[in-house]
Amino acid sequence: MTVDDTGSGADGDGRVDPEPDPDSADPGDDPLALRLEGLILGAERRYTPFQAARSAGVSMELASRFWRAMGFADIGQAKALTEADVLALRRLAGLVEAGLLSEAMAVQVARSTGQTTARLAEWQIDSFLEGLTEPPEPGMTRTEVTYPIVELLLPELQEFLVYVWRRQLAASAGRVVQAGDDEEMVDRRLAVGFADLVGFTRLTRRMEEEELGELVEAFETTSADLVAARGGRLVKTLGDEVLYAADDAGTAAEIALRLIETMAHDETMPELRVGIAFGTVTTRMGDVFGTTVNLASRLTSIAPKDAVLVDSAFAEELIRTGDAPASEAAAAEEAAAAEKEGEEPPVYRFALQPMWQRPVRGLGVVEPWLLTRRGDGGGES
Repeated sequence: MTVDDTGSGADGDGRVDPEPDPDSADPGDDPLALRLEGLILGAERRYTPFQAARSAGVSMELASRFWRAMGFADIGQAKALTEADVLALRRLAGLVEAGLLSEAMAVQVARSTGQTTARLAEWQIDSFLEGLTEPPEPGMTRTEVTYPIVELLLPELQEFLVYVWRRQLAASAGRVVQAGDDEEMVDRRLAVGFADLVGFTRLTRRMEEEELGELVEAFETTSADLVAARGGRLVKTLGDEVLYAADDAGTAAEIALRLIETMAHDETMPELRVGIAFGTVTTRMGDVFGTTVNLASRLTSIAPKDAVLVDSAFAEELIRTGDAPASEAAAAEEAAAAEKEGEEPPVYRFALQPMWQRPVRGLGVVEPWLLTRRGDGGGES
């Protein structure tokens, strides 16, 4: 809830009269909305932004930065804040005062938390609560069933949210402490993959909105499940595209091929194309940036339908780890040598086929490789 930085409206003893912003909707106009707010927040409105900042012992300027970072709407100097808002300000400011976080980092914490939970809250209301609060009997209004449903769900959803967050935090902390050095905690070598639905723009013109929404949801759900099950990390979804990362090339390759194979068996899904690159990646607020990410995106745009293109660094990593042979000729020589010695030949999971070098916008000339799953008889084309 961004606020008026000046704290105008205060009288001589610092009190501020409520001055609601006329341009913003006031939930207080709707008694049910106000009751729901009280239920969810667990406290009544007591403070204007200026009063909340003063009670928390922080400057109005810093309070405004925190509130803006959390994505809260501008409420001017309306009396709409609670003890929980004051406590949140104290905690963030306390972390800064104790030297545990810089002010800039505290703002990033507020922003990342606000952005993530805002999307979660929107999804829960739009897709979850909306369905549950359909009036069960003729004559009943949605408002008559919303409050008791929220009252029942709230503690369970809160406990589940904390559980998932702790699990994710533990997994992320584990990855950090395994990093080789401090620089690797921020700039890490990862495999980054984009999976993109082919012809999605044309589909948006042909399909009804509900059908399109169901297709996107099915694509995102299937992708998220596959990425998680195979040991990758879903970075974000963009409707017709997903971005994922993995610590090693073999995991990223397996995810890509599984995505292609799974979508190909679903007649309702368009074709899929995937691009993967391997290299140094900068991580910020759960997202990934850098040349490696850009290259993966460009490879996706030029990949054939139902195919996976990778960059040369990714191909070299697969060869180095023994997940793919340097060439089918080399694999055949190794197999012949092993047979002659009475030994088992090397087993490779993937095959790599070099493609024509081509210029890629903003990245110069690249040499893509076609990645396929390798059967007993060699690489598949």
